[in-house]
Amino acid sequence: MKSWSLSAVAAAATAIFFLSSTAQPAAAAVVEHTFVVSRMKMTHLGKETVVAVVNGQLPGPAIEVTEGDSVAVHVVNHSPYNITIHWHGVRQWRNCWADGVPMITQCPILPNHSFTYRFDVAGQEGTLWWHAHVACLRATLHGALIIRPRHGAASYPFPKPHREVPIVIGEWWQVDLDQLDRNMVDGQLSDHPSAATINGKLGDLHNFSGAVEDGYLLDVEPGKTYLLRVINAALYSEYYLKIAGHKFTVVAADANYVNPYTTDIVAIAPGQTLDALVVADAPPGRYYMVALANQSPEPDLQLPEFITRGTVQYSNIIHGLAGNGASGEVPVAPDMPDQHDTMTSFYFHGNLTSLRHAPPVPERADERLFVTLGLGSICRRGGSCERSGSSESIIVATMNNVSFELPAAATTTLLEAHYHRTGGADDALLELPDKPPVAFDFTDPGLIPWGPKEAPLEATSRGTMARRFRHGAAVEVVFQSTAVMKSDSNPMHLHGHDMFVLAQGVGNYDAARDVARYNLVDPPLRNTVQVPRVGWVAVRFVADNPGVWYMHCHYGFHLSMGMAAVFIVEDGPTANTSLPPPPADLPTCNPDDDLGLDEFSLQTNRSEVMRK
Repeated sequence: MKSWSLSAVAAAATAIFFLSSTAQPAAAAVVEHTFVVSRMKMTHLGKETVVAVVNGQLPGPAIEVTEGDSVAVHVVNHSPYNITIHWHGVRQWRNCWADGVPMITQCPILPNHSFTYRFDVAGQEGTLWWHAHVACLRATLHGALIIRPRHGAASYPFPKPHREVPIVIGEWWQVDLDQLDRNMVDGQLSDHPSAATINGKLGDLHNFSGAVEDGYLLDVEPGKTYLLRVINAALYSEYYLKIAGHKFTVVAADANYVNPYTTDIVAIAPGQTLDALVVADAPPGRYYMVALANQSPEPDLQLPEFITRGTVQYSNIIHGLAGNGASGEVPVAPDMPDQHDTMTSFYFHGNLTSLRHAPPVPERADERLFVTLGLGSICRRGGSCERSGSSESIIVATMNNVSFELPAAATTTLLEAHYHRTGGADDALLELPDKPPVAFDFTDPGLIPWGPKEAPLEATSRGTMARRFRHGAAVEVVFQSTAVMKSDSNPMHLHGHDMFVLAQGVGNYDAARDVARYNLVDPPLRNTVQVPRVGWVAVRFVADNPGVWYMHCHYGFHLSMGMAAVFIVEDGPTANTSLPPPPADLPTCNPDDDLGLDEFSLQTNRSEVMRK
């Protein structure tokens, strides 16, 4: 059987430069899709649930393009919800208008309305994805966005795979996602999904009254190489993914090529994507593909263990045994880490390095931010109140001790106010400070439980937090996870830019010690960086894309609770470095629509829906 060694992968990475100069590039095209957003009933675990979907599919349709193509997606909203679609990881060069964040870059698409997103895909190759950016609806409104090289599959910097396979890790929720979001905005963290999924299937670990749930099935041919395009679309958890008897060779992350990294397990946080080669070089048989959610240990609030599995099945075994082991040969199962093992994630992310060296890594930063990520509380009625779990206060998520909210009196989006310099936009913004207001032992485990240790650090505030950068500035951000009330990791996503991941560590960041560890040679580029549990990550990016860009945690509960800010990149000196005018058909905000004018308002008022 034929298998690819690490040296073969490295040789293919070298060969790409010759192939790129000799292969005939594909002509740029306009790729069009129509996304009809509606609701449908689905039954899992013996219960019928109404979910929002695109084109009746879960996951939604994949968008497949060639680098250099233009994309037009006609979104028709037949749901009762206000909708936007975010093209996660697409740089949207000078096209912030199409980024799809409600009340930041656009007014939402109202029920029985439509809007066409138009954007170019240039300078990027690999796996990205799309999802709703309205509260928790991304749990069911999501799909793959695959960008292939313009010179064809022969120009991949790795052996040409026999087949490319999207693997979307998600969650199945048996609750109303509108109410889920409202609960999280109110600081309630008792909800959790009912199951994990692979490509929308719950797998054979789940059954109801003896009826076993279907699992994802991947048929493979002996000796063939498969490119798995892995996406974490979950709201709540980072996942470990493993296939019994097989190894992954990771070749890209967030649509950026990495030096080939061979491992038997990958870690992928919400919002992240990975491209990994798998060679079907095991003895013919059936093997479980397992996705396991990790979580912080006690005293953190504990969720049930979320685990799902599909099956990798060799084509030369008896096809009559297809399924997930209900009869016939039982698939081989992999040994999985403990669900509380977060160091496997730490080492996985730390082992990724960039294959290519363009754009160059900024050698020095023009601006530096130290941003703490954690929880706090605000008083429901203002003034003073009881905290530490009291009903008088609301638990919120923060960056540098401020929880994000949109201006209460806003009548236009932040991007339009920025572009037109109207609406008193600057007056409504609170500057994201360079550092937190108080320095303390950020990772002290004694801060996790309520009590006299965490109480003095709990009080926080809300505001429309923003930071302005001049065009072309090199920005360094050190994200520091904290242990106040919860010691989660934090997958931080920056819209409109990729970030060089220079270093990570466990414990408190110390510039005097840790700057010397920065990788300025081949750091990976990510649009979503996993800040480890009670640890830190240092990133740099060049603020060269004009607009108003969302920076936020990709855990659904942290986003709903306010772990977000906006990064405003000013125009450059020329037309080609400045934000163009908005498209003529950009949705408008009508105060009569009663949007609530915030990220977390899913529905217009009932009378508005009935009039349409």
